[in-house]
Amino acid sequence: MAISYKRLFKLMIDRDIKKKDLKQSTGLSYTTISKLEKGENVTADVLDKICCQLECQLNDIAEIIPDKEEH
Repeated sequence: MAISYKRLFKLMIDRDIKKKDLKQSTGLSYTTISKLEKGENVTADVLDKICCQLECQLNDIAEIIPDKEEH
């Protein structure tokens, strides 16, 4: 199972928010934003900061991608 943050970046595009703006408004590092871009693990605190700043819910910025079963 993996987590995709494509919804976050789509939301940022829709709201015309740049990565540097997100970094400044949330206090996140470029490393953390890079992890989000790559779909890597981040803490719940990071996701909470983003949701609070963007006034959205977790499912607005993240999606769980189930593993594909091999047949």
